[in-house]
Amino acid sequence: MIKNLRRAAIAAALLVVPLAAPTPAQAQNRSAEPNTLPMTAAVDSLPLAAEVRDGYQRTSFRHWNAGENPADGCNTRAEVLISEAIVPPEVLPGCKLTGGLWWSYYDARWMTPASTLDIDHMVPLAEAWDSGASQWTAQRREAYANDLGAQASLVAVSAASNRSKADQDPAQWLPPAVDVTCRYASEWIAAKLRWGLTVDAVELEALVQLAEACPDTTVTYEPAP
Repeated sequence: MIKNLRRAAIAAALLVVPLAAPTPAQAQNRSAEPNTLPMTAAVDSLPLAAEVRDGYQRTSFRHWNAGENPADGCNTRAEVLISEAIVPPEVLPGCKLTGGLWWSYYDARWMTPASTLDIDHMVPLAEAWDSGASQWTAQRREAYANDLGAQASLVAVSAASNRSKADQDPAQWLPPAVDVTCRYASEWIAAKLRWGLTVDAVELEALVQLAEACPDTTVTYEPAP
């Protein structure tokens, strides 16, 4: 289990906000007022169900597609990178990105060039499948895999941290940068609520403990279209 969630470390880290760790400002198209809940209330809102991996294939989630503006030649991956860059990259013909600087908040690392980053699905595709996406249409799974409508859905992080996370939920994996544990848990919960995804019993227990360790953290989300 999460080894008591590194409670002491989290509590200490919550008292310090590292000046070198900017929060990515991702442009969003919002169609409704978001919901904001204390983390404990947000966890209570998550539906409980057993996970089912049967039939999962990564190709069931089409990505990356043409993004929000198909005319610009940039796919979803490139649009996330452009949006989250701390120092914007130059966008060359064919949406080739050169230069730029990014902050990988999972492991507190500055990253360049763009090729060193992965775009993480906050709730991994396999986990989404287990948690309800297996019952969706192909079109809804594509919308999920390319969700540019919420900051919590897709995040540019180091390839190493993304691959360490793989398809694990917060009962199995938390970011190595301990001071972002509460943020990460909040964004995980937000992504699950946005898409109406379920949690299993072990995941729920972990999220309850995280909410207790992060008493001042809120969860903001809006349901996906």
